[in-house]
Amino acid sequence: MPPRRSHKKSRAGCRRCKIRKIKCNEVHPQCGHCVKHGAQCDFDNPVVIKELLEAASSSTTPSTPFEPASPSPSNLANAASVATQSPIISQPSPIKPGFMSLLQPPAPTIPLTAPAGSSRLTELRLMHHYTAHTAKTLTANTYLSEDVWVKDVPRLAFDGAPYLTDAMLAVAALHLRSRSPGDKEVIQASHAYISSSLAAYREALSRGINETNAEALFLTATLIAFQATATRLFVSDNAKSDGSNPQGEYILPLEWFHAFQGVKAVVVSSWQWIKMSNTVLTVIDSQPALQLGAELQSPTSFFGPLLGGIEDEIDVEDEVNPQATRDAYLHAVSVLNWAHKSPFPSACLAFPATVTRRFIELVELKRSRALVISACFFALLKRAQHLWWIGCVPRQEIMGVASLFEPGSSWWPHLEWPLKIALHEGTIIPPEVWGFDWVTESSRATHGHATQTYLEHIEAVSQTLSMPSFMPRA
Repeated sequence: MPPRRSHKKSRAGCRRCKIRKIKCNEVHPQCGHCVKHGAQCDFDNPVVIKELLEAASSSTTPSTPFEPASPSPSNLANAASVATQSPIISQPSPIKPGFMSLLQPPAPTIPLTAPAGSSRLTELRLMHHYTAHTAKTLTANTYLSEDVWVKDVPRLAFDGAPYLTDAMLAVAALHLRSRSPGDKEVIQASHAYISSSLAAYREALSRGINETNAEALFLTATLIAFQATATRLFVSDNAKSDGSNPQGEYILPLEWFHAFQGVKAVVVSSWQWIKMSNTVLTVIDSQPALQLGAELQSPTSFFGPLLGGIEDEIDVEDEVNPQATRDAYLHAVSVLNWAHKSPFPSACLAFPATVTRRFIELVELKRSRALVISACFFALLKRAQHLWWIGCVPRQEIMGVASLFEPGSSWWPHLEWPLKIALHEGTIIPPEVWGFDWVTESSRATHGHATQTYLEHIEAVSQTLSMPSFMPRA
């Protein structure tokens, strides 16, 4: 037996003696028990130390490898639809001050174990990559402080939002995957973390949005949108390079629309709280203010020809709700015209976030007009292809949409511009190809941005959609 460590005098006394109301003042310096309780201290007892070591080794024994299924587009769409279809706003009830401490729920904790299939070392690797590299790439506009994604988002995630933590790690894994496509560990981690994030995110939305979780839910929805966009970079891993499935049919990236629509729904549902958050407002303000005027729907506008013959088409195909279809097309073309002339490359991301629900339905139905409008949106993304989470996606999606049209289709003339953009080589698209000198406008805007923001637009939309009688179909 090892020699017993010396005990010291202590006014506090032994904890066990206190319980038994026995006077005692000889206390072991580490365990807090006195000599009177005889048994050797855990810190000195080799038997106890052996048991602790055995317990520790058993808890770190690797489990059976788990290979989660890749999150399908429908999974991303279903997660976003929780917000888009029925966002729940939790209104806290007034509580008397005296009962506040009793009713306060325990602080939420982040699980210490990673999702199945991911090791702790992988988790640390992803977190380091997120803070050191990925977070800095999520800023589409250079004037937005990187501190938002580098510092503020992790702080909110570690404050009890596991869905936000997993979303960060999922995006970091995709970023690493874009650099090392053959890294199976990273591939598996990207699937595991997005699946874990989506599950926790949906659960949180089902419980309701409130003051305590509004910031984290908004940021999670935003990262899910990044995830949905970046996932299209890897369709060639299990499909053809043009975005088609093994059977040869091109699959539209509907998860993009659902994910960005989810961001919009969370914003509208939680605006009363997130408008007080500097972190959220900084992210929102990074987008140029959406300004849609009547001139953007003009037949003489750049994308005006896409509306040609719309009345005859609606009379034939939309007898139930022709106005919803008409409005969907008019709004979509207006956003295209606005983003086309915007000096900011990220302006095109307003398209999937602001198009109506009816427009997304038309894309799902593969209506020719909706498909051509979508191809033009993908062409607008060409200006943002320097971002890793967009990359080669514009060309891939434009060629995929074009594959859905038969040779000799009357819609081929409307596909000429997006196809020209898709096939253009180089990072700078000349005005004669683009149809507008956005390079000059971008240079001007760099020195004088931030006179207008998205806030007034969101405020108006939030007030409208919050009305109990407002039940939009599209």
